[in-house]
Amino acid sequence: MTFKNRKQQGFTLVELLIVVIILGILAAVVIPQFNTAAGESKEAALASNLATVRQAIEMYKVQHDDAFPSGANNLEALTSATDIDGTINAAGLYGPYLRNSFPKNPIDATAAVSAVDPMPGAPDGNGGWIYDTGTGEFRANVANAGPSGIDYFDL
Repeated sequence: MTFKNRKQQGFTLVELLIVVIILGILAAVVIPQFNTAAGESKEAALASNLATVRQAIEMYKVQHDDAFPSGANNLEALTSATDIDGTINAAGLYGPYLRNSFPKNPIDATAAVSAVDPMPGAPDGNGGWIYDTGTGEFRANVANAGPSGIDYFDL
């Protein structure tokens, strides 16, 4: 009996299984790295937004006789021109301190600001931001901790 040599037409089932297993192992190693990177970028964006708004609040305070934004408009005055007394006025001499709209909290994608006096020791669970109208303190109104281990509220 003679056997004819035949050309191999494709991959064997074993070869395909080995490739699938290798791809599965690589995915198991790489995907958690992407999840950590996403969390770290959100935390960095949160820290950047906090620094920007805090700087705007301080600039407002300097130009408005050591008064923080307060009253019915709260932090709305940071995105508008104002008079010396803090009244929003398109022809005002001061501001806007934030060029674009008020930034969203990147953790929960909310731009809402809860105005309080005094600042509580923990977030109130409403999300967005929390602002102490008496001291000008501005924090993220989020309870979780970021990848760095620091609570978002304490950044």
